[in-house]
Amino acid sequence: MKPQSIGRALGIGLRVAGRIAGQHVAAQAQAAAARPAAHAGPGPAPTRAAGQATRGVAAGIGGFLRPFRRVGGKIWLEVVGVFFFLPVVVFGPTVWKSRLSWAHGPDHRNFVIAVGIVLVFLYLSVSSFWRARRK
Repeated sequence: MKPQSIGRALGIGLRVAGRIAGQHVAAQAQAAAARPAAHAGPGPAPTRAAGQATRGVAAGIGGFLRPFRRVGGKIWLEVVGVFFFLPVVVFGPTVWKSRLSWAHGPDHRNFVIAVGIVLVFLYLSVSSFWRARRK
């Protein structure tokens, strides 16, 4: 299935689900309005106003923090890249010292393990910096 078809199907499904949910909420609101009030106190109007105010404050704070989230994501990827590079620095000398026994020597096992660790963490470090650059 093509990505465009998947996206179209998901979009249509989302619109239908939203329409059904809206009809369900409207039916509940009509049913609540049809019932007589059991007490003569203030109804749900203050609660609704407080909820709208809370949503407004949350949207304002979210809008304020959006640029910091982007910069924070870049900094996080760069810090993770540095920490992934530390095993490369630590195991690099081991690879260099045992390089002569790469095929059949007394340090063959240490060489293979150190090369594996260096390659994995070098990949993770470079990919982390690459993702930070693309962000």
